[in-house]
Amino acid sequence: MWFLPVHALLAIPLSLIFGLLISLRRAFYQWGWFRVVRMPVPVVVVGNLNVGGSGKTPLTITLVEWLRHAGYAPAIVSRGYGGSARTPMPVMPDSDPARVGDEPVLLARRTGCPVWIGRNRAEAARQLLAVHPEVNVLIADDGLQHLALARDVELVVVDAARGFGNGWLLPAGPLREPISRLNRADAVVINGDQSIALPASCPHFTMRIIGENFFNLAEQNRHVSATHFAADQAAGLLHAIAGIGHPERFFRQLDKLGLKARPRAFADHHAFVASDLPAGTVLMTEKDAVKCAGLGNLSMRRDLWFLAVDADVQAGLQPLIINLLNARKRTPHGSQAA
Repeated sequence: MWFLPVHALLAIPLSLIFGLLISLRRAFYQWGWFRVVRMPVPVVVVGNLNVGGSGKTPLTITLVEWLRHAGYAPAIVSRGYGGSARTPMPVMPDSDPARVGDEPVLLARRTGCPVWIGRNRAEAARQLLAVHPEVNVLIADDGLQHLALARDVELVVVDAARGFGNGWLLPAGPLREPISRLNRADAVVINGDQSIALPASCPHFTMRIIGENFFNLAEQNRHVSATHFAADQAAGLLHAIAGIGHPERFFRQLDKLGLKARPRAFADHHAFVASDLPAGTVLMTEKDAVKCAGLGNLSMRRDLWFLAVDADVQAGLQPLIINLLNARKRTPHGSQAA
């Protein structure tokens, strides 16, 4: 049984209230008291139960590749966390992450498919489809709790290293929804090598984040392997920064590549300034590179590098998703096929 610190024990009543509100909110959508918007194309939701990162972005990028290979024309809808925009808008590879969010810019760069953000994701999806009529499937990034947007496939990503924490809902624990929520998902994707306890009815698949090439922030056509940094590491001049949901995942990945860098963690979606980057060689995540690339006073530095990563997913998830989508295709009038 998990040991709860005093502050978590004091928060248990609030967690119970939070759980009640979650249940009522879901019931209101099911009863039709809150409006659910169904798109004329299938929607695949990628989300998680925990606060913080779990590996949704690499999985979303892989999903786009799978869907294209299956003959679909995918697009992505995201909340745009960390950005200042309040109305739906498209995201381009050169969009300002301070306005639209860092993850949407990364998704636009890596996938090349249409990406739109909006606090109202159903409206963002509607506007995206109006501009891109060729799109025939939508991926809702981090959309598990956005019940106003109807979904056809639900994928829940779990960070194996952190699991479900102490198992409590916010604020006593890290969960936005109870673990029993997994029973309604089409598949659970476990990011990492550790085994974790899941409800017996959940189809689950493992995923590893892989990547060995570091790209130069100023010259992104230039890439090197980990051995390139041996001299900096020996001289104590190798640093690592991470402003993601779980920075330790990035630092562990560097360790696996044989790199012993001086780590510095920042909050998720941190707005970097030049003083955040120490002198010497700096390694960062691809998401952080999106924000640091916009710091004009760093344009002369050639010692900033980011690690490009991909999701290596267990066989079986790809055909499961494609089969679910093929079975749930829309009729010409936007209703689901029988």
